Amino acid sequence: MRNVMRASILSLASVLLMAGATAAKAASSEADFKAAYAAAEAANKEAAALRNQWTTTAATLADAKKAADKGDFDAAVASSKEAEALAKASIYQATSEKTLWKDLEIR
Repeated sequence: MRNVMRASILSLASVLLMAGATAAKAASSEADFKAAYAAAEAANKEAAALRNQWTTTAATLADAKKAADKGDFDAAVASSKEAEALAKASIYQATSEKTLWKDLEIR
């Protein structure tokens, strides 16, 4: 059951990352970055409230900030969308494990 959970989480993260990568192909502006970064931060805060923040999300948010500081808004938006996908995957993991752990209990 644990392997099934991991596979579902990885599948969800992959789909979200691909969706974010496709959307980020057009030239991005600072406003696009700010919107994408705000969405990623909001998802990361939700993950924090569930006590399930992933360290990779924080690192990806930092990468987005660095790219924006350099004026590379395409990379900044892409990193922001990746961070949002990671945060949403961590939220999914936290909420699904609230009940799935009972299936792993020895009876």
